Amino acid sequence: MTFSDQQSPRPAGAGVHPTEKSAGRAPRWAASVWVRLPLLFVLMLVVTSIISAINGAADATPLTALIAGVACAGLALAGYVWAVRYLEGRRTIEELPPAQARQGLYRGAALGLGLFTVTITLVAVFGGYDVHGWGSIGGALTTLGVMAGVAVVEELTFRGVLFRLLEEKTGTYGALAVSAIFFGGLHLVNDDATIWGALAIAIEAGLMLGAIYVATRSLWLPIGVHLAWNVAEQGIFGTSVSGSGTGAGGLLDASVNGPQVLTGGAFGPEASIFAILVCIVPTVLFLRIAKQRNRIHTRTDLAKAKQQH
Repeated sequence: MTFSDQQSPRPAGAGVHPTEKSAGRAPRWAASVWVRLPLLFVLMLVVTSIISAINGAADATPLTALIAGVACAGLALAGYVWAVRYLEGRRTIEELPPAQARQGLYRGAALGLGLFTVTITLVAVFGGYDVHGWGSIGGALTTLGVMAGVAVVEELTFRGVLFRLLEEKTGTYGALAVSAIFFGGLHLVNDDATIWGALAIAIEAGLMLGAIYVATRSLWLPIGVHLAWNVAEQGIFGTSVSGSGTGAGGLLDASVNGPQVLTGGAFGPEASIFAILVCIVPTVLFLRIAKQRNRIHTRTDLAKAKQQH
């Protein structure tokens, strides 16, 4: 499977804000990255809280949870587009190309499902995953709804805002490291959070999803991967997601047992060494693709591109 972004070749600086086309002028007070970044970041965190409240109020039935989750995801996308266009001079939102949405989400979903299936299979081979019987379709649908909102908002926040804007000041690798650390740290607020679990999330998910964005310069593929991984983890295989508890459950009634380093313990399989090893592979591959496409930039490269623009 190839992960082409279906765009014509662009110069080395393409795909990041300094070289994106703008149709207007941004507000003077929002000219600095250091103003836009915290503003957009906090805005997306507020949206996250709103979505959590809506999902919490709407999970009485699987159908309402599913509808609420999808609606919240759409609302978050619309809010992101409006806020970014306002603060960045009504520029073209190249990180959310409509023509690539379906293919990006489908391919991302296939990749995310495959990666987690390999991870849980390795956990099972070493005796750490037990299936007790069937779970429920309703639980799986509820999980799908909740995770739709989660995946979209987290990708908009950490790849669309934090990584994209930090890259202008730190270069690609600096933004990749910082956004991954923040992404892992976010999961420390979960009920069964652990330092090891947050570190594992930073390495396997923060770096991998960032690398996918760097290679494609589109958020659709990371959103698809993120959504499918979470749905597979809880909605299909019935394990905990990032220390958040068992939640709505999934198609299988299952549990993990054994050494935490192998199974992830109460945090879930994301804290397993197998998850880290499995996700390192696509991280390296996507960074290689990004390098081939001239999409890994230094701070100096971006400063020159911005001056030319």
